[in-house]
Amino acid sequence: MGNISKLSSVLIGLILGVSLVACDDGRAGAQDAAKQLASAVAALDVGPVAFEGKDSGAATEQLRQVFKALDPVKPTVGSGELTLDAGMATVPLNYSWKIGSGEWKYTTSAQFKKSDGKWLAVWSPGLLAPGLAEGEILGTQSQSPARAEILGAGDAKLVTYRPVVNVGIDKPRLASSDPAASATQLAQLVGVDPAAYAQQVQAAGPEAFVNAITLREDGRTITDDQIGAIPGARAIPDSLPLSPSRTFARALLGTAAEANAEQIEKSNGTLKAGDTTGTGGLQQQYDAQLRGSDGIQVFAEKAGLTPEERQTLPNGGRRALFQVEIKVGTPLKTTLDPGLQQLAEGILGKVGPASAIVALRPSSGAVLAAASGPGSNGYDTAMLGQYAPGSIFKIVDSLAMIRNGMTPESTVECPATLSVDGRTFKNAEGYPASSLGSVTLRDAFAHSCNTAFINARDTVSQAQLEAAATSLGVAVEAPSLGASAFLGSVPGEAAGTEHAASMIGQGKVLLSPLSAAVMAGSVAKGAPVAAQLVLNPNEGVTSPGTGSPGATGTSGTSQAAAPSGDATASAPPAPASSAAAPVTAAEAAALADMMRAVVTSGHAGFLASVPGAPVGAKTGTAEFGSDNPPKTHAWIVAVHGDLAVAVFVEEGGLGATVSGPLLKEFLTAAG
Repeated sequence: MGNISKLSSVLIGLILGVSLVACDDGRAGAQDAAKQLASAVAALDVGPVAFEGKDSGAATEQLRQVFKALDPVKPTVGSGELTLDAGMATVPLNYSWKIGSGEWKYTTSAQFKKSDGKWLAVWSPGLLAPGLAEGEILGTQSQSPARAEILGAGDAKLVTYRPVVNVGIDKPRLASSDPAASATQLAQLVGVDPAAYAQQVQAAGPEAFVNAITLREDGRTITDDQIGAIPGARAIPDSLPLSPSRTFARALLGTAAEANAEQIEKSNGTLKAGDTTGTGGLQQQYDAQLRGSDGIQVFAEKAGLTPEERQTLPNGGRRALFQVEIKVGTPLKTTLDPGLQQLAEGILGKVGPASAIVALRPSSGAVLAAASGPGSNGYDTAMLGQYAPGSIFKIVDSLAMIRNGMTPESTVECPATLSVDGRTFKNAEGYPASSLGSVTLRDAFAHSCNTAFINARDTVSQAQLEAAATSLGVAVEAPSLGASAFLGSVPGEAAGTEHAASMIGQGKVLLSPLSAAVMAGSVAKGAPVAAQLVLNPNEGVTSPGTGSPGATGTSGTSQAAAPSGDATASAPPAPASSAAAPVTAAEAAALADMMRAVVTSGHAGFLASVPGAPVGAKTGTAEFGSDNPPKTHAWIVAVHGDLAVAVFVEEGGLGATVSGPLLKEFLTAAG
């Protein structure tokens, strides 16, 4: 019995062995060779692959020539299930390319031949692209859409294509003229660096047009005759996406121009030479939405065709393989009123220091104007500025005091000076003696009694100040804004002199002109204003490296560096996610009563003559720096019907005398 068992085991082993040998038909080796080929093609280097009758180096060179037009994009390549037939293996190669905004997928067939026990790949251009023949390569052509417009209130065209001329030296037109001499003469005419431009012209090829400057056609003072008088110089008509003027909302909107090398490199293939892209502001934040995406065609053609040969061939000798349809950009809709924006910029044009005017509609939160003056040197002071607000912050103080049971008729003490932990606080120069002593809260607010509000520090905690600020839409996230902005910062904890300073809008309290307008607007509305600038922020995705609505556009905050004029504005805390207790209509009515008193009996009486609805206001002067006497920021906020306005001047002196006249001019002209 034992011998029979041993014999059975031997027979079973022999049968299994024969079966395994029968299954070892080379499939595993062929599959490994196919995977190696797929990986090598994806890397654009088939040097490690053994070919039958083809040098690996020559195959790599041919592969790279075939795919050169798609550089720097590389394919993803995978091998499929192979089939075997009499010493030959056929394997599908599955390709996937990222072409612009599309994905090109196709499958080719690769063959392998077994030789001396080794599987060798059979080289063929057809394994690289469908139907590719010997001597053919891939090519691409693309078409970029026009950049979409940026629209304002009522769909007014804030940024649209406007006519320009590219002024430069067209080298074929130079004939025998000296390139350097012509370049120098043209540079002097248009106001660019003569030496640098002459060097650029001399370095360019003999057929080049070397642009010196691009001028708006509208209002240009350099004529075609002046340009044409210079040998080789010419003006070529073109159009660019431009705002109504060079300065119109420039810090807010940003600019759009041909992408530079750094932008192209950072775009991870999104941008290419010749593309128009946004720099700064909304143009950069919503670049992808405004730019759209190129239409791209991938084709096969015979390498080295001359233009004459192309003319004799159908479709110019090109065989289409893949196409991505062109996608036009989506216009960016904003609430900006072009008339009010231009009015604000015109008023600020005469102001030397950094300055801003922000106007919004309290009923809707629509930002109508966000102007930064020429003294801001391109910085978006209106939206991003971080400054101590001074006495305009007494609107927040007053709300906290009202919530503690006070009314505009309540009595407060207003001494000439007040000492807190050894630091002396006083009222502004020229404070009326008639408003010292026991006065109503309304009177203390109208004349801006610093000591009265500092006296309230024992009954108004720092946490209550922070809560009151958020109740008025300040220092709280602004998800509907859709643009980079600083919405203010009010610390929730402070003691001693720092808490006292907070009561008069100093210390670590910071506002931007936008947040100041929001604060005033919330009083006019009787509820917190949710500022809104961009109406369709979710229709575009920002480009790589440009920031995103989630980081800067929807949170209402920005990490932009604070302006140098205020050393305290370096690292404000993050805004609150929501207001703890929104301002009520009754609370807002009391605040509006006191803001009106600033005009009827306080030091903003000059606003009483503004036509239309009664004006309510609050002035502010904020000290900063270590100078003696200290420098000051000048503020004023106002409500006028369904309009809330903040005016700010850095290093501006007193709010009433510096920012006040600017506000009056704006309100009077705005109507």
